[in-house]
Amino acid sequence: MPSRSWTAADIPDLTGRTAVVTGANSGLGLETTRELARKGAHVVMACRNEGKAKHARAEVRRDVPDAAVDVEVLDLASLDSVRDFAERFGSGYGRLDLLYCNAGVMAIPRSETDDGFETQFGVNVLGHFALAGRLLDALLATDNSRVVWLSSLAAWSGSISFDDLQGRESYGRWSAYNQSKLADLMLALEMNRRLQNAGSTTLSLSAHPGLSNTNLQQTSAEESDSVLEKALYGLGMDRVAMTAAEGALPQLRAGTDPFARGGALFGPRHKMWGRPVEVNPPGGALSLGTRARLWAECERLTSVPMLSD
Repeated sequence: MPSRSWTAADIPDLTGRTAVVTGANSGLGLETTRELARKGAHVVMACRNEGKAKHARAEVRRDVPDAAVDVEVLDLASLDSVRDFAERFGSGYGRLDLLYCNAGVMAIPRSETDDGFETQFGVNVLGHFALAGRLLDALLATDNSRVVWLSSLAAWSGSISFDDLQGRESYGRWSAYNQSKLADLMLALEMNRRLQNAGSTTLSLSAHPGLSNTNLQQTSAEESDSVLEKALYGLGMDRVAMTAAEGALPQLRAGTDPFARGGALFGPRHKMWGRPVEVNPPGGALSLGTRARLWAECERLTSVPMLSD
């Protein structure tokens, strides 16, 4: 069994495994990439900005000189980009052991993706749903593969507004973020249920990073032009929050702990801080009917059927 206080040292040897990490050029994604590569995984850094991704890859290689790390362009705000990435991956890689649905945007003013979706729902939810669906064959063909969906403490405050998923009638940047993170958690649970029903060895899990200091907070404050948030994040996050390396541990455990069960949610032991442990999801994520409705809506909006009942 792993140590009671799980750390990156508990990650088993990943030699021969292939991982895809979205948003791998910074924050939690970069730290996840670094630790997977350190343990021998071949990591595909799936990022919107190729230049930033290559710079991040160089950083990983300075820390892990023998790291097997590739950069591939993926813009989750474009379903065409998701399709193109999946096609390139399918033709270039023989297996997919770990898919980390890590990338995201947080609490930004309302905007729309290339496909006309509200950006937070489009990137955090629909982009990752389409990606998982288009990579599903590779996942199913790889024994004991895993999908890890990154949620947030914001999920506990979220609700799914089926009558206005895109925030066209009423939009709040934080309520839209809360909705997207609850949706990610619900999709993780629903995907695992469907995988189990299909008799697959692939598992779907989720994680949240507690209170972690990444570039998400500063980007949110800058894009919303909130003076108060800029001040709070600038003065306080490095004092009260975990580092990005610490915040990445829940999703690293979800993806690599051989004892982790499908459907599990990992987060810090003390909710905002602490070593990664399995935690209970918010009650709002447990409704089978709501999860099935969300799944069907994601299939409809992306035109990507996945594990349909």
